[in-house]
Amino acid sequence: MHVQNILITGRIYKELQNILEQKNINKCFRFLAEDEISYADFQWADAYVGFRPTAGFEFGNIKWVHSLGAGVDGFLQNRDWKNDVLLTRTICSFGSKISEYCLSHILRNLQNHHLLQQNQSIKKWEPIEPKQLNSQKIVIYGTGEIGQEVARALSCFGVTPYGVSLSGEAKSHFFKVFAVLEAEEVLKRADWIISTLPLTKETHGLFDVRFFEQVKGASFINVGRGATIDESALLEALHKGNIHHAVLDVFSEEPLSGESLLWEHSNIIVTPHISAITSPEEAVECFLHTLEKIEGDMPLSNRVNIARGY
Repeated sequence: MHVQNILITGRIYKELQNILEQKNINKCFRFLAEDEISYADFQWADAYVGFRPTAGFEFGNIKWVHSLGAGVDGFLQNRDWKNDVLLTRTICSFGSKISEYCLSHILRNLQNHHLLQQNQSIKKWEPIEPKQLNSQKIVIYGTGEIGQEVARALSCFGVTPYGVSLSGEAKSHFFKVFAVLEAEEVLKRADWIISTLPLTKETHGLFDVRFFEQVKGASFINVGRGATIDESALLEALHKGNIHHAVLDVFSEEPLSGESLLWEHSNIIVTPHISAITSPEEAVECFLHTLEKIEGDMPLSNRVNIARGY
């Protein structure tokens, strides 16, 4: 595939412009804010680069769409994808960033940081023994590239990570992988459940009442997609004690509404989708690497399977 005219948008388009213009690449670029893009731009472009489609997105003459994020549900939901349009996504260091995010919250809990801070505020000297990471049974939903990196990082601390996927196919760095319908036994014994799942028809609302009823006091981290969780079911599970506490970085609607009950729950930590932020430098690196492979007709590790949605 030959690509010449490239339309770049999204919240970091100006930073991308500064970096790419210094590289003197022999391509024609248009760098525009999402609300500045017109029908004529889609007719001009061979390729579209952004975090999401614009409100008036058209395929036009586009033959390649590149997502600046790891998730592509924004491109695929409620849209009939053209069979001859290639879709790729940005991965780069997302796995290591998400691993560090998860580790920080797990260790904060095991080391009792919140309790020690409370005691410090009232000048109370009370030794509280930390739990070791290798004592924890951790189950990771999603065994793709990001899930595997989280499992690898945890393994370095002596954790034996278990995976759950739609297929149950064995993957690197997991002691064992279960299919979704076969995960009940491992869920009952889990101390932590981490979701790195993409949003697809199969994963939408996967973490529902039935799921949480299988859990016996585990902590839950979501760094995948917000709409995989039934938020009312999660709140009920926290009330019943099926979930001990939750760390949520992604939500069905973002920014999270000020009226959401998730903000005020004492056993929920809310973070504003920051577990794996795309830096302009990494975005350019991944984009150019993908472009090189496309024009060289080489295999793409970040190509999206449209039927699967990831």
